Amino acid sequence: MSDYDVVVVGAGLAGLETARRLGERGLRVLLADAKASVDRAVHTTGIFVRRTLEDFDLPEECLGPPVRRVVLYSPRGRALPLESPRTEYRVGRMGPLYLRMLEACVAAGVEWSPSTRFAGVLDAGERSVVLLSRGARGRAVRTRWIVGADGASSQVAHALALSENREWIVGVEEVFRFPSAEVPAFHCWLDPELAPGYLAWVVADGEEIHVGVGGYADRFRPSEALRRFRARVDERFGLAGRTADERRGGRIPVGGVLPRIASTRGLLVGDAAGAVSPLTAGGLDPCIRLSALAARVTADFLEGGGPAVLAAYSGGAFRRRFRSRLALRRALSSISSPWMAELGCAALRSPLLRPLAANVFFGRGSFPDTGEERGVTSINRRSPVAERHPTPRKASVA
Repeated sequence: MSDYDVVVVGAGLAGLETARRLGERGLRVLLADAKASVDRAVHTTGIFVRRTLEDFDLPEECLGPPVRRVVLYSPRGRALPLESPRTEYRVGRMGPLYLRMLEACVAAGVEWSPSTRFAGVLDAGERSVVLLSRGARGRAVRTRWIVGADGASSQVAHALALSENREWIVGVEEVFRFPSAEVPAFHCWLDPELAPGYLAWVVADGEEIHVGVGGYADRFRPSEALRRFRARVDERFGLAGRTADERRGGRIPVGGVLPRIASTRGLLVGDAAGAVSPLTAGGLDPCIRLSALAARVTADFLEGGGPAVLAAYSGGAFRRRFRSRLALRRALSSISSPWMAELGCAALRSPLLRPLAANVFFGRGSFPDTGEERGVTSINRRSPVAERHPTPRKASVA
């Protein structure tokens, strides 16, 4: 039976970021994911906000053109344009980004195990036995620590008796890749008949167009809502007659960071930890920020820091910082009719509330600082391990 310091379950943004950082700390890490390749079955739109772009060094070639403009539409199509003097968003090319991050993981000594499903955990004293399955074959490995980066419905959370997400919205979108003369912008429709409790959106950056809807699953049929929304926007954005290059979808937790996201056996990151803005459902900034902290806490704990170091990874402390956004999430979820949404949009267009709308889309308050943002290694800068072992063209496989 193989031994590891850490087993990371899930190779999305959270799992890849955490695994790389742990590998750079010199820990023996196994990264497992049910997908055969990390660039398959991407779920997120991939919008990186200004705060992330300023604090973390992301590969330029994996980012789309700058987006400075947001347009919020009422159900009747009345527009509230918002313009920023700075780059507020860039849409990540998530497949290439994940592949680049995986190469950085392997360069840092992380062992990669694709097509591998998490099947459970057995307590073995100071170590845990993680049960994995790969096709028809089962595999058991020993580990000192488990990181659950396996999404909104986390099996690791259940296995470690940690908190689990209970509130989420469901999103579905189609991605079109072709050059366009569109001024890069994030277009949002607040329409409870199309997207109850959330938004319908078109993100157009001149190279890609993402068209999607999201809302509470018990209030709408996502695929049908997307079909109706496309009928509304296809002509406007030059999509009539085009077939999508990719379709994405999945659950997005909106209940805030969960209360208990760590124990002496492991912790949760990303969607598994509820690290998503309750109001905007933006998850990439909280994900990468919390992953940086998770890696530091994990390494400190395994290097002898003991249970006391886990206090820095308290979901309860993060939840207190989300109170206002959780209240706004409840307000947004209560908008159940088009006329209510119309009145709300009219209020936001007023001089008094327009700054509030701008702050929601352009503010830096999506997730608390964790103290790991500055002076950290990134996938654009080689670690000591990577200097000795150049980044491979293909990831090694466990």
